[in-house]
Amino acid sequence: MQILMSRMRAAMERYDMIAPGDRVAVGVSGGKDSLALLKGLAELRRFYPAPFEVVALTADPGFFGKEADYSAVQELCDSLGVEYIIRRTELYKVIFETRKESNPCSLCARMRRGILHDMTKAAGCNKLALGHHMDDAAETFMMNLLSGGIIGSFRPVTYLSRKDLTVIRPMIFATEKEVASAARRENLPIVKSPCPMDKTSERQKVKELIAALEKDYPNLRGKITGAMQRGNITGW
Repeated sequence: MQILMSRMRAAMERYDMIAPGDRVAVGVSGGKDSLALLKGLAELRRFYPAPFEVVALTADPGFFGKEADYSAVQELCDSLGVEYIIRRTELYKVIFETRKESNPCSLCARMRRGILHDMTKAAGCNKLALGHHMDDAAETFMMNLLSGGIIGSFRPVTYLSRKDLTVIRPMIFATEKEVASAARRENLPIVKSPCPMDKTSERQKVKELIAALEKDYPNLRGKITGAMQRGNITGW
């Protein structure tokens, strides 16, 4: 966990992610990334130079019309002294049954972001932390390039003027391997997603492409994010 926290602190300081008095909402899906982010921020809260608060938020998609069991996540939040808020939604019904989307991942991501933004404001938070890491940044860069002919990825820090809300991504300097290792060592209570698109999305294809390329071009993920920093691409 110490390695992950050091990566998080480096990103937080480089991009001024946290200011004194911030109340930071953490979007918690129940996966390893969001739980590692929650644990890391809760621990950093104890000694980070800028005092801040942490709140955990979950938007349950309601896969197959059922409420997911987040009781283990609640127990983790209780042990960390973090308030935990769950909102039950009908995302699955809207996307897969009503609209029968051919590209469900894109719409689901947009709708979940909107719900999390509203939950963040309702919880009295001025910032929302998301669990994207270096691998996600490199994959998004490649997806934008290959599918849209666009150079760029998501921003480390994004201010949403319509919501008066700032989105931060403290784990962008950490690899997925480092995040997974921290989650495993801390025995974090991962809630397995029953999403029917799991492991079949466009992102999964790009993840596999980068893994194949790295056999000949080691640390391609790090090279992509490093190039974005040097070129100041999309706020990097």
